[in-house]
Amino acid sequence: MTPNPPPNVIPTPTLLPTLLSPLLPTLLPNFSLRTLNTFGIEAIADLYLPLRSVADLQSLHAALLADPALARLPRLILGGGSNLVLTGDFHGLVLHSCSSGIELVAQDDERTLVRAAAGVGWHELVSWTLQRELGGLENLSLIPGTVGAAPIQNIGAYGVEMERHFHALTAFDLERGILFTLDRAACRFGYRDSIFKHDWRDRAVIVDVTFTLPRRWQPDLRYAELATALAHIAAPTMQQVSAAVIAIRQRKLPDPAVIGNAGSFFKNPLVSRVQRDALLVQHPALISHDQPDGSAKLAAGWLIDQCGWKGRALGPAGVYHKQALVLVNLGGARGADVLQLARAIQADVLQRFGVQLEPEPTFI
Repeated sequence: MTPNPPPNVIPTPTLLPTLLSPLLPTLLPNFSLRTLNTFGIEAIADLYLPLRSVADLQSLHAALLADPALARLPRLILGGGSNLVLTGDFHGLVLHSCSSGIELVAQDDERTLVRAAAGVGWHELVSWTLQRELGGLENLSLIPGTVGAAPIQNIGAYGVEMERHFHALTAFDLERGILFTLDRAACRFGYRDSIFKHDWRDRAVIVDVTFTLPRRWQPDLRYAELATALAHIAAPTMQQVSAAVIAIRQRKLPDPAVIGNAGSFFKNPLVSRVQRDALLVQHPALISHDQPDGSAKLAAGWLIDQCGWKGRALGPAGVYHKQALVLVNLGGARGADVLQLARAIQADVLQRFGVQLEPEPTFI
């Protein structure tokens, strides 16, 4: 569902009233972020602003120009909160994307262009396309988060990355107060990476994203577990591929509404094939995949599992008992608890395999 700003205001008069700009009547002080991050970590934002339209962004830009104190505050651009770990209260301005809307932009014999507002839930978009027999995003079914966050992280699963079907996006520059468009090349996509984690971080707010979907659809079953799940079907439909992906995810991954988590916590590490081959001598069961650039991608979950972390806990933060790649909030965990657990896992994997794991979520 499209996220809407919940009633999370905590009436603690700690903020200077001068920062409550009359240009932004929906600007809220001392706002709880617990329900706006899938880890379910409690943290308070000094200021919170829901963004439902370009007009809201234009009002924000005017307020930033009018109030230097507001402009100097740190900013956090928030979507579904599925890819961050809050390590403390946020002493700045949280901008929450709450926009909605999906539309078919254009279609010809080769492709269909579909545009979705940044605040639309990612799985909502996938479901919308499948209902209209538009394939391409089915391998990315049930990924938490919003459309606007998808390019930032270049989300991916089961053999497909968002980059493959990305066409362009519209964003708002908070410094200049203008809308601009970026194509695929300009976004500088990498493995769980993009320009929005670097040059445009905390400055550009994504407004909408346009995807290109093939008219001549073929299922992508290169991912072994997905191929096995559909082996009994001679020619699976896009809906059947989506259903299989959803079943696998639900079997392996916890529902954030039940157990707080941020999905896969560590990136699958990329190493040289020389290093991979040396590891295979010592660990013949090592899971790896050759990459087009000559490197090898290792399965982070396998590395963590071999270090004995699956199902273990450090205080209120633990490793999910069904999937070693997922860290979970066992109840009342703070960001510091998650960080302590992550560092312990990284240290064990580095010591045993000589491989440095890199977290997927952003630590705030």
